Amino acid sequence: MRRAAIVMTVLALAGCKWAEPDDSSRPETALEFPQAHRPVSDIAGNRFSNETQRDSVGEAAKVMDLAEIKPGMTVADIGAGEGYYTVRLAEKVGRRGRVLASDIDRSVIDRLGQRIERERLDNVSLKLGTPDDPKLPENSFDRVFLVHMYHEVQEPYAFLWRLWPSLREDGRVIVVDVDRPTSNHGIDPLLLSCEFERVGFKLDAFKDAPELAGYYAQFKRAATRPEPSEIKSCRRDTAAGTAATQ
Repeated sequence: MRRAAIVMTVLALAGCKWAEPDDSSRPETALEFPQAHRPVSDIAGNRFSNETQRDSVGEAAKVMDLAEIKPGMTVADIGAGEGYYTVRLAEKVGRRGRVLASDIDRSVIDRLGQRIERERLDNVSLKLGTPDDPKLPENSFDRVFLVHMYHEVQEPYAFLWRLWPSLREDGRVIVVDVDRPTSNHGIDPLLLSCEFERVGFKLDAFKDAPELAGYYAQFKRAATRPEPSEIKSCRRDTAAGTAATQ
């Protein structure tokens, strides 16, 4: 867990001043939160055709093992796309468990609904989210999955702050991503941890995992979350190679 120790040290660093962000394109519901001071990736397609390849390296099985998914759990798959994780989570949690699959694209939700009906996944429900709110019910989930999608979240501080209440007491947020710039469909794990910490989460586990084409990070809720006005934005200091607060 050497990297986790580095994360905790880095989060204490002070940052530099930033110019005021342009709020003209932000949703009104996000304006009370700080804006991400980093690029946000364009939303990438999640193609059904790569599922066999992903299974060949044991991706979903590895992630579910690390996340300790058990029968009877209630889990959320955010940014579910074509449903690679949704259908495998549904099988893993079984008839007594529940899976909520969420996406911000109505057409994606419609296609996933057709797949769920076709595969008769009676323990799966669907939810249309927004760029700043996953729209999850409070105190409902043992695990929330953000797999290769967090770098695409347009309003990370608002999004994570509104996700926070959805976890049960021992719930965890699972992030799978790649250690590369957010402009290139990834996020540095130090920056990831900084952003989660700012809204009331704590890093619980971290693992570099080549079979996941990236890394696995797991977060739990802190005792409290800050008010939106108290949240300080993180930034990526490319010169020093560290994450810092605004």
